[in-house]
Amino acid sequence: MSKLKIAIQKSGRLSEKSLDLLKDCGIKLWNGDLQLKAEAHNFPVEMLFLRDDDIPHYVEQGVADVGILGENEVWEKDKNVAILKKLGFANCKLSLAIPKDEVYNGLAYFENKRIATSYPRILQSFFKKKGIDVSIEEIGGSVEIATGIGLADAVFDIVSTGNTLIMNGLKEADVVAKSEAVLISNRSLDSDKHAILDKLLFRLQAVLSASKNKYILLNAPDSAIPEICKILPGMKSPTILPLAKENWSSLHSVVREDAFWDVIDQLKTLGAQGILIIPIEKMVI
Repeated sequence: MSKLKIAIQKSGRLSEKSLDLLKDCGIKLWNGDLQLKAEAHNFPVEMLFLRDDDIPHYVEQGVADVGILGENEVWEKDKNVAILKKLGFANCKLSLAIPKDEVYNGLAYFENKRIATSYPRILQSFFKKKGIDVSIEEIGGSVEIATGIGLADAVFDIVSTGNTLIMNGLKEADVVAKSEAVLISNRSLDSDKHAILDKLLFRLQAVLSASKNKYILLNAPDSAIPEICKILPGMKSPTILPLAKENWSSLHSVVREDAFWDVIDQLKTLGAQGILIIPIEKMVI
């Protein structure tokens, strides 16, 4: 029986988040003793635990069928793979940073500057499009110390909180790109593996949709229902049930997480009461 080979980072937060996502998709696997391979017990997939910067190459070559990794690594390695889905975690920025005492007035600052980075392809492409000449110093790690030891005038690296920049006497000057975890695929999967991938994508979509939405229950006067339905369309329309109290109904619907507080304020203005918000485990649309 065919198995879909999924490559994920072998350690770190991205690895943990990837495994959590697959667990939420109902895929059970055991990776005891930090093995580099593991098979699921209840779904036809095999996990490969690899360095994240190796994953694009392995997926392109068919050693792995799909992979979960940061979008920044896909851009940097520039392999012939398909990006299937953004996964909504491991969000970060790829930013240019300069010494904190420098005056920054725009990208022209970097003309003829030396910039240290672990992402030379992304950086070179960015400045080429801007028509700015820079000298790139490619280093494998500890990019933030490059200005302090005289290797470079600036750095280009992943920024999450910015604390590492501050600790090394740097400040963020410009954001070049924003990245998050993505699912990538080999472009030549056979029909059996495509069928497994389609099932996996269906489960992923159900989990990701649930994470972006909340289930909402409320009581409201019947006179307000038409306006409330405009605010809470739900997946098709709200569920409306009459209450024992005359001229009142209970409405059940779905609200997006990013619009939650604005929606609540509007509902209260319309007279909604007893508003309950419940997390959604899975959401099949």
